[in-house]
Amino acid sequence: MPTSSRDPSLQASRPDAPAEGALARAGIRFTAWAERWFPDAFIFVAIAVVIVALGALANGAPASAVAKSFGDGFWSLIPFTMQMAFVTIGGYVVATAPPVQALIDRLATVPKTGRGAVGLVAAATMLSSFLSWGLSLIFGGLLARALARREDLRMDYRAAGAAAYLGLGATWAMGLSSSAAQLQANPKSLPPSLLPITGVIPFSETIFLWQSMFVALVLFVISVVIAVASAPRPATAVTAQDMGLDVSRAEEDLPPPAQPGEWLEHWPVLTILLVVLAGGWIVQEFARQSWMTAISNLNTYNLLFLTLGLLLHWRPKRFLNAVAKSVPATAGVLIQFPLYASISAMLTGANNAAGTSVSDLITHAFVSLNTTGSFPITMGLYSAVLGFFVPSGGGKWLLEAPYVMQAANELKVHLGWAVMVYNAAEALPNLINPFWMLPLLGILGLKARDIVGFSFLQMLIHLPVVLFLLWALAFTLTYHPPVVPG
Repeated sequence: MPTSSRDPSLQASRPDAPAEGALARAGIRFTAWAERWFPDAFIFVAIAVVIVALGALANGAPASAVAKSFGDGFWSLIPFTMQMAFVTIGGYVVATAPPVQALIDRLATVPKTGRGAVGLVAAATMLSSFLSWGLSLIFGGLLARALARREDLRMDYRAAGAAAYLGLGATWAMGLSSSAAQLQANPKSLPPSLLPITGVIPFSETIFLWQSMFVALVLFVISVVIAVASAPRPATAVTAQDMGLDVSRAEEDLPPPAQPGEWLEHWPVLTILLVVLAGGWIVQEFARQSWMTAISNLNTYNLLFLTLGLLLHWRPKRFLNAVAKSVPATAGVLIQFPLYASISAMLTGANNAAGTSVSDLITHAFVSLNTTGSFPITMGLYSAVLGFFVPSGGGKWLLEAPYVMQAANELKVHLGWAVMVYNAAEALPNLINPFWMLPLLGILGLKARDIVGFSFLQMLIHLPVVLFLLWALAFTLTYHPPVVPG
């Protein structure tokens, strides 16, 4: 692709180059700085492990107890780690299936203007994020590419790319794949040290609270409005073609089978049999309990997506190809989540001679600095700032939950709402953090600096709105002690 079309400084020197607003320029500079100076997210979690270990030692915990907590905690989260990896895989497999591709092509014919196209991407991405953040990233990217192929539509490709990221930057944590809500609803996925503090919190007390759904609705509406209003008009729009990008459809070539073994890989009867077996189990799970309880089980949730993906791809070989392409996106989850589990164990389990842990000390600090009314704002700001350095909803929850949930207990804050405060605030730094942008950027062929000017604008408006709603709605809820299974 032509270098000049991707270099903002050279682009700005062209007479016909679109002029960026002050907020977009600030966002581009910020991300360029982050890309230059910020290491991989693994480095942040490694540093966090060292800091927590040193904190436990400084608190008076024996070195042997710190090491034991680290090792005991490391493997305690393996079920949840694999479940989160399969959220990514299931979302990718469904989004890349031929019938979903056909749906994307049909949706791409709807908008009449470039700004309307950006609004459609924003709406579709956020709606799909309520089902799965993995599905949202891939679906949004493919829809933006399909719209960019329309010759009769001058759509700013950068604005569309930012809109495709709104699912992960605005609403995903309010939906079914919320890591914190899923973790709290599944006692077998919770670290043993955390269960007595938080208890089991069902979806009915987190994402399906009317207060949570109201926050999600507000975020959906304002995000679409901002996406449309901030998208450049046709005269100043920078299309994918202007940027020298090839957005033509990459058709998957599935050659006919040449060997008996390959014939089986193309045989849809195997797909049908597997879908019938998996579907039978899923039907039984929904029949024996409420749908809300059934879908809150990560095993049921993931098998549902994998089964749907297998059915939509139809041939086993096509399904396997989609799975293989999705696996690289799970690398961060697989290596970082065990370290988050170790951090949680050291925070709560490495006690000094008086039986006080680092988590206890931080809890006391939270309680001393807050009241029941101020807790949502303080926790929201803290989670948002920490989220830039630890860009993992589930992993960061394990780091925060031991002390923020204990503080919520002492301040008598509704525990489910404390989870949702975390969820709504945790998504905000995603809008400027390049970590979770990577799968989407790979599909779009863009750099983070191409889209972060638009997403940075979204974050600036989201932040005060989210904090106000979290504070105001907290007064409509009543505290209940943690429910720990017998």
